[in-house]
Amino acid sequence: MKSLISVAGALCLLTLSPLASALKFELQAHHGHESAKHERCIRNFVAKEQLVVVTAIVSGYRGDGQTLNMHIKDAVGNEYGRPRDVAGENRYAFTSHANSAFDVCFENVLSGNAQYGMSPSRMVELDIDIGADAKDWSQVQAQEKLKPLEIELRRIEETVGEVVGEMDYLREREQKLRDTNESTNERVKWFGMCTIFVLIGFGGWQVVYLRSYFRSKHLI
Repeated sequence: MKSLISVAGALCLLTLSPLASALKFELQAHHGHESAKHERCIRNFVAKEQLVVVTAIVSGYRGDGQTLNMHIKDAVGNEYGRPRDVAGENRYAFTSHANSAFDVCFENVLSGNAQYGMSPSRMVELDIDIGADAKDWSQVQAQEKLKPLEIELRRIEETVGEVVGEMDYLREREQKLRDTNESTNERVKWFGMCTIFVLIGFGGWQVVYLRSYFRSKHLI
């Protein structure tokens, strides 16, 4: 049953994948340290040891008064590149070091060549391919001399394998979170019970102490 659900989810993903398109946005240029405050980051998740290809198409040209810098990093501290003064079409490939989210960040620095009073900007078209989508299947087809149908089946097989692997990873994380939750609930239960016993004991001690005190003062 689990395998059927995995395959069904994978087929749904394959059906929706052609609908995906590159992300386009405009990034205004700012002076100096202000550009870091207006940095724009795109986040995605990648499994360990997966191939990632980042393609960025940036409008403008070098020396037009703007310097667009990129920073590719993940959430656990690994850095995969800091391209500077990016313009035109650029492609960066790396293999992930951990199961983690990674960010592709852009900042647009205004240089002294910009005209006074203008607020220039750059258009960025970003496309991120991960795993099977990042492979050059035409090269694989040429090297292994596969037919078009065979290479398409190979691509689908690898994509389905990645989806199933990701679902297994999410299942493992769910199990770990469930175990942590149950352990926390058990500890909270025993802590609550110990607190109740301490309060009852403290209350009983107060009653005994006050009774002996009043008797010593001949009040009761």
